[in-house]
Amino acid sequence: MSRRLRMWVLATGGLGVAVLLVAAAVRLPRFGGGQHPYGERAVAAALSRHTANVISSVNFDLRAFDTLGEESILFGAVLGTVVLLRQTRDERAVPPAPAKIVPAVRRYARIMLPLALLCGLYVIAHGQLSPGGGFQGGVVVATALHLLYIGADYRALERIRPVGLYEVGDAVGEAAYAVLGIAGLLGGSAFLANVLPLGTFNTLASGGTVPLLNAAVGMEVACAVVVLLARFLDQAVEIEQGPAREKGKRS
Repeated sequence: MSRRLRMWVLATGGLGVAVLLVAAAVRLPRFGGGQHPYGERAVAAALSRHTANVISSVNFDLRAFDTLGEESILFGAVLGTVVLLRQTRDERAVPPAPAKIVPAVRRYARIMLPLALLCGLYVIAHGQLSPGGGFQGGVVVATALHLLYIGADYRALERIRPVGLYEVGDAVGEAAYAVLGIAGLLGGSAFLANVLPLGTFNTLASGGTVPLLNAAVGMEVACAVVVLLARFLDQAVEIEQGPAREKGKRS
């Protein structure tokens, strides 16, 4: 395909997207007005299915299939990172050198690590009840683990972060979401339909499949972020310390 033809294809596609955006904007309710058709329907649907957090109801019930796509994008990014940054035959791992940590930073990191981890798990578990959910809580959990890197050293982080195990957890979280969607088909409804008992409103067991899908996303996001950071940290350690060690050997 020539450059000129590619530009024509790009221009045609851009024009089509622009027309759709303009058409959608024209039909939007007036800013600041009292008519909110989507919001009113979303709130009614969330309450009818015993989900106190309307945002979670939208993410994991009304548009659960879209959320599967968002989760799959992260899964694909992790898979691509693992493939691109994998260790080849002519490469060798460079063990990280210990570094001095300021005592105040060490104490702060060790105190905050369990608190941040508990906070992340709480956000995931209560995603159908209060602000937050699997995406937000998963990032908090993954970040909390890396406080050990700040408060101790890289080797301490490696002991609680077996990358292979987190890679499996990433795949399990992705697969669990799809399996829950198939359960809707087996239950005689649609893919990712909310087919479980709705439970008592404003309790951990409420919302049908919403808390399960939320937990699957939390697991996938937490493991994915850990794997991503592990791959990039491994590269940083090898790049920064490798030349220094080779220079030390030559001298």
